[in-house]
Amino acid sequence: MGAGFSPPTEPNMPLTTRKCANVEEFELCVKLQKEVWGFEDLDVIPLRMFVVADKVGGQVIGTFAGGQLVGFALAIPGMRNGHPYLHSHMLAVKESHRNAGLGRTLKLAQREDALARGYELIEWTFDPLEIKNAYLNIMKLGAIARRYTINQYGATSSPLHGNLPTDRLIAEWWIKSKRVSTLLESDHLSAFATQTAIEVPGKIYQWKVDPMNRDKAAAVQLRNRESFLHEFAEGRSVLGYERGPDGAGRFLLGHWDEDWSYAS
Repeated sequence: MGAGFSPPTEPNMPLTTRKCANVEEFELCVKLQKEVWGFEDLDVIPLRMFVVADKVGGQVIGTFAGGQLVGFALAIPGMRNGHPYLHSHMLAVKESHRNAGLGRTLKLAQREDALARGYELIEWTFDPLEIKNAYLNIMKLGAIARRYTINQYGATSSPLHGNLPTDRLIAEWWIKSKRVSTLLESDHLSAFATQTAIEVPGKIYQWKVDPMNRDKAAAVQLRNRESFLHEFAEGRSVLGYERGPDGAGRFLLGHWDEDWSYAS
């Protein structure tokens, strides 16, 4: 089936998650990427990158419903201080299939494939202003964060980024760790002592897309940037995340009691 044809799907259609198998399926990933982020062509990850990732030990994993791609995850191999790991660069879910656990399903498929190939670590970046995504990464997958990059990707054409600097937290998903194993077995994170918290207002989404209020989002980003950089310099990590009844998010930081690191 070519990328130009998208048969209708319903959210309750059976889903199949597997590795994408050919150029036609990689083309569907490119098409869904454009649909989700609204990128101009300059910012789109091209077809050849999906092909290369598949050929050199990365991952292109898709979820299909009725023959249509409704989600995918793209990862490329990396190396740090002699240790191989996977960098999960992009995860996209079609709007009709969001808020149903598909993002977590794709991540778990990445983990299963990575474990089979001997990897210990999958990393990715995420916007610390994105409340739902932060909750998924920390509370549903068990990733930690202890690094922060300022304007990592520069300005992008995606409306989702609101013309703000692309500041990112780096999620470290230590897929063999006790933290992750305990979460996946019990659906609960191991207890930890919260030493400080960093908050994101629930209105951040509206502020980012509204030119009249974007300065409010920028102020939150700057305040939290300084807080994260200070806390990480003090040796603390993001270990938990809370969502309030008003839609606000709250990063919980403390000391991680496991010794997983490729820093040296």
